[in-house]
Amino acid sequence: MTDYKIIRETAYEANMELPRLGLVLFTFGNVSAADRDKGVFAIKPSGVPYKDLTPEKMVIVDFDGNVVEGTLRPSSDTKTHAVLYKHWDGINGIVHTHSTYATSWAQAQADIPIFGTTHADHLTVDIPCAPAMSDEMINGDYEYETGFQIINHFNKLGYDHHEVEMILVGNHAPFTWAKTAEKAVFNSAVLETVAHMALLTQQINRQSPKLKAALIKKHFERKHGPDSYYGQ
Repeated sequence: MTDYKIIRETAYEANMELPRLGLVLFTFGNVSAADRDKGVFAIKPSGVPYKDLTPEKMVIVDFDGNVVEGTLRPSSDTKTHAVLYKHWDGINGIVHTHSTYATSWAQAQADIPIFGTTHADHLTVDIPCAPAMSDEMINGDYEYETGFQIINHFNKLGYDHHEVEMILVGNHAPFTWAKTAEKAVFNSAVLETVAHMALLTQQINRQSPKLKAALIKKHFERKHGPDSYYGQ
């Protein structure tokens, strides 16, 4: 029998971070952790409260969305995770939440403008919002199509999923991803904070200008550039 202990524990720990960080209420969210060598990921079971989770309850699923191991039904968003893992290389963790501020921007079908240096510390572009899904996609294989809604919007924008690790799905909520599940959770927390700041910025001044290009470049490159000097 294949041992999935590591990704089960990784997915469990990452899922438990969501309520600790205030990113979920009740069962509004999920994290998955992938093992690309085995071609599977572990994901939160559907509708199970966080207080009742254990590593053993994480469900093992392949990149086509088929359950490989587990006695519980996987998250209802499993097919979205599967599509992203299958079509985007280099990601080993995906997070979906309905965090208040990021979801509010998604419901408004609006990109989050790059207003300040906090945003620029992590991204050099507005946080994109994919358009509302077509009726045909909604009435088809909804969660599967959500994955392609994300991919198609990135293709339209010409964005690299290795560089932009977050998106809002119009009228729905945010998804984030990264090389690890831990970093994907970090991205979700950053997204929620930036979404909150952007909302307050617009409330204070509806005509707030976007951050100037020189500051975007400086703040991003001092953390992520070839001559970065942030941190130890």
